[in-house]
Amino acid sequence: MASSDVGVVKSLYFSVKNSNRENPAELEVDEDGVCLDKFYAKNINRSILIASEHSYDLAKENGIDIELGSLAENLFIDINPYFLAVGSKVYVGDVILEITQHCTICNSLSKVDEKLPELLKADRGVFSKCIKSGTIKKGDSVRFV
Repeated sequence: MASSDVGVVKSLYFSVKNSNRENPAELEVDEDGVCLDKFYAKNINRSILIASEHSYDLAKENGIDIELGSLAENLFIDINPYFLAVGSKVYVGDVILEITQHCTICNSLSKVDEKLPELLKADRGVFSKCIKSGTIKKGDSVRFV
């Protein structure tokens, strides 16, 4: 099956126990998710959240200016992954992720803005699991298969 470079990792995030979000230059990921993340090894099928510029643009077009990382994403990329089917592979640098589900309404987004859950119910991003572990870095290429 062919693949091609279609995007780039713009930012990386993980959550720590005190609810703060870290924005490192790289993330270690394995079959249990994002290492150091407070959700590590909790739910493999929801272990890595990928969001794109599209979601933030949609919020901004609707008068909601939110800072990057506010959608609880681990990977912020410059191309929208929401069209990908469950089971699709995402190659990020040397890491391989598999789409497990699309994000739906998330009421925790109402803490950012009360309109966000409904606005992004079909455009927040996708959950994935890691099927080939490694390090993801800002600037890594993103390929969909």
